[in-house]
Amino acid sequence: MPEEFDVVNGIAHEDIGLLAEVHQLYGRQSHLIDEGAAAEWAATFTSDGEFHSPSYPAPVVGGAALTEFAQRFADGASAAGEVHRHVLTNIAVAALGDEELEVRAYLQIVATRIGGESRLVRFTTLTDRVIREDGRWRIARRTVRRDDAA
Repeated sequence: MPEEFDVVNGIAHEDIGLLAEVHQLYGRQSHLIDEGAAAEWAATFTSDGEFHSPSYPAPVVGGAALTEFAQRFADGASAAGEVHRHVLTNIAVAALGDEELEVRAYLQIVATRIGGESRLVRFTTLTDRVIREDGRWRIARRTVRRDDAA
């Protein structure tokens, strides 16, 4: 393999395991929030984790607030008679240090009315600061940018 491809964004070619761990984190996180597993979803963040999004009036900070946020999301989908899916693609990982990453990805939220058709709720870009905590990768800060925002 050419030398310029041996390290990409601070991640060595041999670190395929790291990339797999990150992909598993994001896949698991999407399934958890879509299944209404609010506390488990919140646990994918650090205990003081932050969620910043222009879709909501204020940042959500800390495990209890993140759990409540995820539960409101699930309750809202249920009340609307819909199934919501977080579809994450184009995950790009950059090392910020030995125990810290920046992860960027595209996120589509798709709603499907029970017995009806699907619709795109929003398309966003995530930029996360991810740290290794207690041997697991967790999100310390998520910043969401909506594609429909100025």
